[in-house]
Amino acid sequence: MGADGASNQTLSAALGHDFTRPGLLEEALTHRSAEVHQKGERQSYERLEFLGDRVLSLVIADTLMARFPRETEGDLSRRHASLVRRDALARVADAIGLGPHLRLSKSEDGAAGRRNPAILADACEAVIGALYLDSGLEVAASFVTAHWTAMMEETPAPPQDAKTALQEWAQGLGRPLPAYRTIAQAGPAHEPRFEVEVEVEGVAPARGEGPSKRAAEQVAAAALLDRIGPARDG
Repeated sequence: MGADGASNQTLSAALGHDFTRPGLLEEALTHRSAEVHQKGERQSYERLEFLGDRVLSLVIADTLMARFPRETEGDLSRRHASLVRRDALARVADAIGLGPHLRLSKSEDGAAGRRNPAILADACEAVIGALYLDSGLEVAASFVTAHWTAMMEETPAPPQDAKTALQEWAQGLGRPLPAYRTIAQAGPAHEPRFEVEVEVEGVAPARGEGPSKRAAEQVAAAALLDRIGPARDG
């Protein structure tokens, strides 16, 4: 499903940025279902999503450090996890009207892909990645600050510990406690990165990354809470 130049101009206005490389924005809007595997054609947003995820994480972490100078690493990690999770990204995507601009296959479009929180969240990360590649960290950070500051102010106290919330949900259903395992560790000793997987009986596992095992576990737990969503509320 194509979004023409006028449509991209409208989205650029919502983003507060005129792209010097419009192809980056087109790529950020292209779901893999609409990807055309031909020479010279654009690819899907997945690579930009990968980059945008890291840019968002950095900007949010930096902003939280400045806004909450007295909070512990654990408190900051819980805030961070809540701000980079799918529902926060989908919320921003809705705010900027991202859905109508997405490039989807007919089948994905017919399946309400433009309102799918997972697709909206992924595309929002891709847009952040596109902003970064087009004009650098300052422009990407400006977008993040504009749309995430209000969410930071909604919760004066740090959100509930994601690991505790996941454990309580599992226990409430009579299931075994969540099981965590370290998948990978990278980076130098002074700046490590951990990837952790968490699994609860009957639910597909989820993964998270962080500068410590504890932080990565929180992100993984938050990701799994996102996945169970309605089942948890019910």
